[in-house]
Formats: sequence, C-alpha cells, structure tokens
Amino acid sequence: MKITVDFEECLKDSPRFRATIEEVEGDVCELESKLDKLVKLCIGMIDAGKAYNTANKQFVNGIRELAQQSTKDEVIESSLTKFAESLQEMINYHTILFDQAQRSIKTQLQTFVKEDLRKFKESKKQFDKVSEEKEAALTRNAQAPRNKQHEVEEATNILTATRKCFRHIVLDYVLQINVLQSKRRSEILKSMLSFMYAHLTFFHQGYDLFSELQPLMKQLGGQLDQLVVDAAKDKRDMEQKHSTIQQKDFSNDDTKLEYNVDAEKGIAMEGYLFKRASNAFKTWNRRWFSIQNNQLVYQKKFKDNPTVVVEDLRLCTVKHCEDVERRFCFEVVSPTNLDSGGESKEKPLKGESALQKVLAIPGNACCCDCGQPDPRWASINLGITLCIQCSGIHRSLGVHFSKVRSLTLDTWEPELLKLMCGLGNQVINDIYEARREELAARKPQPGDNRNEIEAYIKAKYVERRFVRRPSDEELRTKVVSLSKQEKRLSSSTEHLPPRPPPPTPKLRPASNASGKSVRSADSGIQNSAEGSKEMLANTPSTNSLADTDTLEAPPAAMPAVLPPPSPCKEVVFYEPKECSPGLQLYWAACACSLPEMAEALAHGAAVNWVNPDDEKRTPLIMAVQGGSLVTCEFLLQNAANVNQQDALGRAPLHHATILGHTGQVCLFLKRGANQNAADMEEKTPLSMAVEAANADIVTLLRLAKMNEEMREAEGYSPAGDETYQDIFQDFTQMASNDPDKLNRYQHYDAPKP
Repeated sequence: MKITVDFEECLKDSPRFRATIEEVEGDVCELESKLDKLVKLCIGMIDAGKAYNTANKQFVNGIRELAQQSTKDEVIESSLTKFAESLQEMINYHTILFDQAQRSIKTQLQTFVKEDLRKFKESKKQFDKVSEEKEAALTRNAQAPRNKQHEVEEATNILTATRKCFRHIVLDYVLQINVLQSKRRSEILKSMLSFMYAHLTFFHQGYDLFSELQPLMKQLGGQLDQLVVDAAKDKRDMEQKHSTIQQKDFSNDDTKLEYNVDAEKGIAMEGYLFKRASNAFKTWNRRWFSIQNNQLVYQKKFKDNPTVVVEDLRLCTVKHCEDVERRFCFEVVSPTNLDSGGESKEKPLKGESALQKVLAIPGNACCCDCGQPDPRWASINLGITLCIQCSGIHRSLGVHFSKVRSLTLDTWEPELLKLMCGLGNQVINDIYEARREELAARKPQPGDNRNEIEAYIKAKYVERRFVRRPSDEELRTKVVSLSKQEKRLSSSTEHLPPRPPPPTPKLRPASNASGKSVRSADSGIQNSAEGSKEMLANTPSTNSLADTDTLEAPPAAMPAVLPPPSPCKEVVFYEPKECSPGLQLYWAACACSLPEMAEALAHGAAVNWVNPDDEKRTPLIMAVQGGSLVTCEFLLQNAANVNQQDALGRAPLHHATILGHTGQVCLFLKRGANQNAADMEEKTPLSMAVEAANADIVTLLRLAKMNEEMREAEGYSPAGDETYQDIFQDFTQMASNDPDKLNRYQHYDAPKP
C-alpha cells in the first residue's frame, strides 16, 4: 500500500502526522519481514533446484551407462544416447534458471533490504531522538518561572534551537519515507519481472529442444508398436515350444547325453559329474565335465580354464566301481591315472529318518502344547515336537524363545538330532507345566481356538507361569548334587593300556555313578585341596555324539607307548554361599545333564552366566569340560556366546583344543568361533593344537582359516568353499557315526597360571 506523507503536515507535528508516521513505520516493518521471508524461500528453492540437478545428472549418467551396456542393440543405444543428451541440455537450462533466480530475487531484494530499508531505519532513529529532545525543551520552557529571567531566556534559546533541528530532521525523514514508498514498487516489480522472463526463456528453450527431438520420438513410437507385436509372437512361439517339451516322457529324470564326434568346438559330450578328490579326505565335488578333442576335462565355473583329467581317452577304458558305496560310479582306467565320477552325494539326515528318531522319544508322538497326534514340527532349542498350528505360534514368539524347524522338510545335523532325542516333550512338560494342575490351568486340546492356544503357549514359555520355582534349600541341594555328580565323573577314570592290534577290546569305567559315559581325560579344571587351579586327567577324549547314558566308552586310537599319566587329584567342592539358577546351569552343563540344564533356563538362568569363583567360566566352557557335544549344542541353540572368554582369556574353542575334543572344535568353528583370539599367554587355538600335535584339530583350524581368507580375497559365498563344507560335514558325521576315528591321545600341558 502506497502512503504519502505531506511535508507541510510534518512541520506542524500534528497528531495526524504522528498517526501517519506510525502507520508508515508499521508498513515498512511488515515489508521488511515479507521480503526477508521471500529471500529465504528463494534460497531454499535454489538449493532444492541444485539438489534436483545433481540427482538428475546421476539419472542421466545411468541412462548413458545403460546405452553403453546395450551396444549390441543399435536402436536402444542410439535412442538412449540421444535422450541422455537432451536431458542433459534440460539440466543446463535448469541451472541457468536457478542462476537467474539468484540474481533477480535473492540479490536484488537483499540489496533493497540492506541499503534502502537500512537508511529508513537510521532516519527513524534520528527522528525519534530529536522528537524526544523537542518534548523535553518544550517541557522545560513551560516550567521556567516568570521571575527568573535568566532561566527563561536559556529555555527559550534551547527550544528555538531544538525546533530548528527538528524541522530539518523531520523533513529528511519524510523525504526518506516518500522515496522508499516509490522505490519499493520498482524494485519488487523489476525483480519479479526478471524472474518471470527467466521462466519464459527456460520453457522456450525446452520447447525448441523437444521439438527437434519429436520426430525421433514418433519414429520410435512406431517401432515400439511393431516390437510389441513381435514380442507377443515370440511369446506364443516359446509357449508352444514349452508345451511341446512338457508333453515328452519325463518318467526317467536322467538327461540322456548323445555322443557327437563332429560337434562344434570339438566337444563330443558334456554334463555334470561328481568327482572324488585325490586328497586324504576323498571329498566329492560336482563339476562340469566335457569330452573334447579326445580329452576328458572339467571346470568349476564357466570362466575357469578347463582342467585336463585324461589326456587321450582313446587309450582308456571305463569300468564300474564295485568298492564304492555310491551308485552310478565308474572309473576311467588309463595307463597313467585313475579317476572316478558319480551322480549322487550324501546329505545330512532328513525326512522320515529324522521324524522316526524324534517321534520315538516318550511323549513326542503328540504335540507338546495341544496334544495333536503325529506332529511334523519341532522347537530345536526347547527339544519338543509341535503340530503345525503350535509351530506357527512358537515362530511368532521370536527365536529368543523358540526356534522352529520342520521334521520332514529340513535337514538335521547329527548333533541337533541327538539334542532332540536327549530332551523330549515329557521332560520339558515336567518343567514348564509343573504347576499347571495346581493353578487349575486348562491345557489346550486339538481343535481349540487359536487365540486360546496362543495365550496358553505365551503363559507357558514367555511368562513361565507354570514353572515351579525351587526354594533356596532345594536349589542348594540340587547344585551340590550336580557338583558331586561331576566329581564322580572326574574320578571314574582308568589309565588305558597301549592299544593292541585289532580287534580292540572296549574299556568299561571302574565307577559311573551318574550313568553317563566316561568324560574326556582332559575334561576337568578342578579346585583341589592343594590349591591347583588346573589339572589334566588321564582318559583320552572321544567327544562323540554317542548317547550320554551309555556305559561303554569307544576304543581309543593311541600310540604304542603312552606317556606317563598325570596324577589324579581328588576334587574338592566348596559349597557356595548363595545358589542361583545360573550356578545350577553351570554344574549341569559340566555333568552333561540336559534336563537339569533345561530346568535351570526355565528358572531364569542366564545362558552366559559367569562363575566369579571359578576363573569366570561360563556354562559353555563347563560343557566343553564335560566332553559332551550335545550339551554344547543345547547351549548354543539357546544363544550362548561362543567367543566369551574366562579369566585366562580362553574361549570355548581354546578349552576344546586343549582337551582334544575334535567334535566340539568342529561345532564351534561352524558357529563362528574366533580362532584368532589369543589367551593371556598369547596362545591361539591353532598354536595349542600344533603344540599338542593333534592332527585333526590342526586340520580343522587351518581349513577354517584358509576358507576365511579365500572368502575375503576371492568373494566366496558366506557358506564358503564346497571342499571346506564337505570336510566339516565329514567330521560331523564321523563324530556321530564313527567316533573311534576321532580318538587321539594327546597330552597338552596347559600353562600354569
């Protein structure tokens, strides 16, 4: 709004003039606020435009890269290149537009605000100051007494001078106001008009650019219609070919290979075969074989150079492998080498075998939570079987409560299957439903509402509402009993004689109060009366997956002459001042008692509980001492930390290496154990295994290290190399099915603290 202030009116300094001045000042203040806001919005728009241009440039670069990738298709390459050039021109036009916006809006309006409005503010300050001085002079002149002529003259002189100064300043102030009101219109309109012309130029340039591009776009549109028709025709042809092939007889899934001597590139026949490695492990690996130029060659990947197996097949013959358990195996017999291939590969236990073994456990024939017969699912960390509905509810609880796996669709590692067979529905329900009848809680039945079953399962496993909490005295008694049981296991050992030629007689322990197999000779880190913190017992470790309730230990493969056994010291158990579920889990892990461990976890024991009175060892380390692979698997399934160290800096992998527990070493490496961790003596598991001359563990550790390095250097998949997987699978199967092969008598003297 334009406001003009009259010069004559300002000399009168009337109330009308003051009201006009006040109105003008308010208008100028609001104008300054609006201009500041517009400048800030312009800056934001310019910044956003620059960001848009940056993103647009990246998009155009992506189009160029796609064009370069499509060099085999001339139409796509030329079209995309032209489009990229046009879009790049539009980016340049956008850049010019934003530069013009910065000059016309931001720069011009900021100059107007900083210069013209600043002059107005300075004039206002002078006007306000002289107005106050004038008011003071008038007041003083009016108050001067009549009988004091000197004061009257002084007041009159001051008033005259002040009025003269006021008239001069107020005229300048009014002039500044009128000039500002006139200039604001021209500055604002000039700025906005320049900005609008910039837009006009931008759109004209864009129109001209795309007018030149329009013929090409119309041409491509016509070609595209034909491409759609051709694609539909190709689709029909491929569907017809697919239908024709599908109607063929596929009753025999084996692909029939034809031998073509005159084939292109000299390849007469090619296909997949399993090749047995020539190393000590005799692992089988699937490779692409081909017969070309009278040679038998194979390769793992397409870009790999073929490896020649047989130089000249014309000098060879083929015969069936009668001494290999696998089917379809044959040998290529040549004057210089022998090679064999096949079509099958052993797999971990899966399907009906796992189902039959798990359902044979008492109570497992029905769902653990609702009683539905013939369950097909399991919770591997709880060790129970479930129906499909309860398995879905368990899965919704999260893996920190229940890990669900199919009994028929998933593969089952031997140690996991042993874990399922060591617990079962009856054992777990005795723990998690101990107070159900006492609390008059109804157990779901097959066919009940899902919400009711879900509420019951959450109360059972999440809230643990039906678990019977032991009293302090009961818990103390249980801990003492487990520790004494561990003591009996430690003391029930005999020194084994040198192993005679086969057949080897089996060893029966002298005493086995707990009904479990003799533990590893190196299993105990015991507290003796003499204050010894560590000792090595005398019986070699089997560390197999054999049932823990067997009475016979498998025979040990030992050298002809044994080193002198270390003296066995009687274990002294110091009764703790306070007992906790963590302590129960600690001793139950050492005693290899899965039901006691499950009960301790149900009572709230932390799976990584640390015993401050025993060098900060964890239940997992004590499970290693106990020598049971299944106990370790149970703790790992319940989120035990495989790399947690004790006071000596030793993780479970260190202890398993010291004790010669090959199966446990294999298990920990599969679960991501850090084999590079060193204890307080700066010894890694590998250096310990080398010092103990344990060939199996050294092999496993070095293979794991090599696989890790290869995965980092060559980009292997997280699962690692096939040979590495095969070897670890062989060790796992050996620990389960043929533990005698893993027996090594290695005496490793652990460093004394």
